[in-house]
Amino acid sequence: MLALAFRAIAVFEAFTWVGLLIGMLFKYVISGDPLGVRIFGALHGAAFLAYVPITLAAAMRFRWGLGVTALGVAAAFPPLGTLLFDWWVSRTGRLAVVEPTEG
Repeated sequence: MLALAFRAIAVFEAFTWVGLLIGMLFKYVISGDPLGVRIFGALHGAAFLAYVPITLAAAMRFRWGLGVTALGVAAAFPPLGTLLFDWWVSRTGRLAVVEPTEG
């Protein structure tokens, strides 16, 4: 369940980033209309605020090391970074629960 929530928020965060960039293009280059920035700025802010804690929760649940965790948080800053990070952790099995070894 946490893996699915992490993936959904990562994708949502990336799409709001793109929406914000398009809104900025319209506001500052094309028409001067700030509506896109107002809408996507708020959505992106909320998505960012949801992405960071769910990344930290996923890091604890899936036992990511400090480097992977830092990369996950840093992925929120460049546009589409969360999509790339989501793809990478999915492909490398880092969204699976690590069972403790006995012995």
